[in-house]
Amino acid sequence: MKSSVEQLDPTRVKISVEVPYAELKPSVDEAYKTIGDQVTVPGFRKGKVPARIIDQRIGRPAVIQEAINNGLDDFYRNAVEEHDLKPMGQPEVEISEVPGLDGTEDGELGFTVEVDVRPEVELPAYDTISIEVDPIEVTDADVDAELEQLRTRFGTLVAVDRPAARDDFVTLDLVATIGDGEIDTASDISYQVGAGTMLEGMDEALDGLSAGETTTFETTFAGGEHAGEQGTVKITLGAVKERELPEADDDFAQLASEFDTIDELREDLRVQAGKAKETEQGVQARDKVLEHLIETLDVPVPAKIVTDEVERHLESENRSDDDEHRKEVTEETERNLRTQFILDAVSEAENVEVSQPELIEYLISASQQYGMNPNEFAQMLDSSGQVNALVGEVSRRKALAAVLAGATVKDTAGNVVDMEAFTSAGDDAEEAGATAQSAEAADEAPAEAAEEN
Repeated sequence: MKSSVEQLDPTRVKISVEVPYAELKPSVDEAYKTIGDQVTVPGFRKGKVPARIIDQRIGRPAVIQEAINNGLDDFYRNAVEEHDLKPMGQPEVEISEVPGLDGTEDGELGFTVEVDVRPEVELPAYDTISIEVDPIEVTDADVDAELEQLRTRFGTLVAVDRPAARDDFVTLDLVATIGDGEIDTASDISYQVGAGTMLEGMDEALDGLSAGETTTFETTFAGGEHAGEQGTVKITLGAVKERELPEADDDFAQLASEFDTIDELREDLRVQAGKAKETEQGVQARDKVLEHLIETLDVPVPAKIVTDEVERHLESENRSDDDEHRKEVTEETERNLRTQFILDAVSEAENVEVSQPELIEYLISASQQYGMNPNEFAQMLDSSGQVNALVGEVSRRKALAAVLAGATVKDTAGNVVDMEAFTSAGDDAEEAGATAQSAEAADEAPAEAAEEN
């Protein structure tokens, strides 16, 4: 087999392949066997029909076509491997020459394949990268915020006889309609006013509403079969409750912690706030390193991959005619692909390997983000064939950490910040989750299109 590659543009190639009949013959023999198992010819048992009879009954061209269909993928993959290509998306195949149609065993199978490929990425020396982050400063306000969160955890809901206001907890009944048709109902829903987690316009409708009162508001439904449609929602308020917080005193310190006094608890919360700010600083550093790579490296993206992904995204949202949104999705898709290409190049350059414990750690972190049990999340990924994509995400996480480890990080006061705790192996789950958020763009890239064929 002979093959050559023509570079059509930085992300697309044309592969020309010539396969002598001798190399196609095993596929031809297999095609005769396959067809022989399928046809019924009087006087012959299935699977024992001679090739000449199959040629008479079915036709030699049908046999050759079957052989080509069965062997083409292997010939294509051999050419890809020979030229060290990294294909993406679906290849476009054109067959130019077919041998053996006349019954001879001469000639060659000739075909060309156009396919998108990963671009070459020239990585900079990591020590040439310098970024600036915010310094770690823990204030009394930070400690107060930590204490407020702790008090909220131990708070109790108390019914109040007044109109609902922001941050109140309410129970309500809901009826949604489009035109004269009822599309959904729900009873005794619990909701925190101002959370913004349900229907657009609900928070405004609830503000000032008293228990027993009913109101309606117009909204655009965001999910389900009526996504994007306008409708009317009627809500009836059942009860209004506010969260009553315990006093921040020694009794509370003993209730909520192992400390005897509120001063001891506040000191511990100061330490916790400092650790949280260290994590925030690490996330900021990772984000800025990634941004530096994206902005300074000229990485082309395959136009067809981008177009296909944008169309799929817009169709899923039923917004194909929204030109402004199309532009936003296109820019986001291009950025996501560039991010993936860069981090994959780093991963390859650094010979990054993903261990099973690292994969499990990341899986647990990701399952928490989706609010799922880790085992159920793992089964879902396995059944949908997404395990390799998850391995790729972990690999990119480690790649980004490798770049950060080699970069120079300073705070705005000019102090060098040590990133070792944030880039070394054995990061805790919180740091792993932070890395995942930093590399979110890579995770959201069209992974199926990026898989090698």
